[in-house]
Amino acid sequence: MHPLMTLEEHYQASPLADLPHNAVNFTSFPRFLKDKLCDLGPQRITDMNAGSVSLQVISHTSAIGNASQCRSANEILAAAVKDNPTRFAGFATLPMGEPQNAATELEYCVKELGFVGALLDNHLEGRFYDDEAFWPSFEMAEKLGTVLYIHPAFPSDDREPLYKGNYPTAVEDSLGGWGFGWHMETGLHILRLFAAGVFDRFPKLKIIIGHMGELLPFQFERIVYFEKKGAFGEQQRKWMDVWNSNIWVTTSGMFSLNPLACLLRNTKIERVLYSVDYPFSRNEEGLEFVAELEESGMVSQEGFERICWRNAEELLGVKAR
Repeated sequence: MHPLMTLEEHYQASPLADLPHNAVNFTSFPRFLKDKLCDLGPQRITDMNAGSVSLQVISHTSAIGNASQCRSANEILAAAVKDNPTRFAGFATLPMGEPQNAATELEYCVKELGFVGALLDNHLEGRFYDDEAFWPSFEMAEKLGTVLYIHPAFPSDDREPLYKGNYPTAVEDSLGGWGFGWHMETGLHILRLFAAGVFDRFPKLKIIIGHMGELLPFQFERIVYFEKKGAFGEQQRKWMDVWNSNIWVTTSGMFSLNPLACLLRNTKIERVLYSVDYPFSRNEEGLEFVAELEESGMVSQEGFERICWRNAEELLGVKAR
């Protein structure tokens, strides 16, 4: 059996689960999902084994808030990684509302806790990170040579009306979240960073996005076309260079070959990484997708191994045993 490494896999720091910032999403989850999120031990490893996941890079399921709360969540995760060093690795949670503290926490988590990067919510109450106030985290990530994973978040209050319509509230939630909106807004976020010159300022910055590229691969040629017409301003580096040098993409939560085929048409295979989105998606479902990919012949055996674990090993400096 091939080793598999996954990078968009979540937990919930149970002592902090009832904080108001987290309550909207977490309290509405079904009991079984809450239990899986709060488990950083035997149940998680059992579920990993069921999907042949050798190493899981774990991140908090939602932003927590201030520096003290983030530190608590990170130390909870660090303890679990210490207990299971061959099965778990960690992405830090950062207090993005406190930009200098966020950079400090990233440095602490990488240097002291041994984390392999950080995972950031896609926005902070509607503010995206093209605002220079947030750039200390980018500067620190580049200095450390570590990665930042930009993860979808539910729409901010001011954007919720975009998803309201003549259908039930549950449909509004889906349209604004997992059904479409948060993928579109994460892709938009990457373009905002590009247009604001983040990748000119930090040319060695490493960014990961999930879900087969958050709609960007489908729009890729259109982005390049309008870039030539000045649609994204005057950047020192072109979109193609940024995509090939600064962006990595995981398959998280998408288990079909068609979006992967689109992704591979405009993305180097060295930039594609397998992931599941546990526990919101099942590891077994991911394993079925991996088997389908290998059987399909869409990629070479070397490419298949790269997607499954080798790219992640090279990017994060960890081993899938």
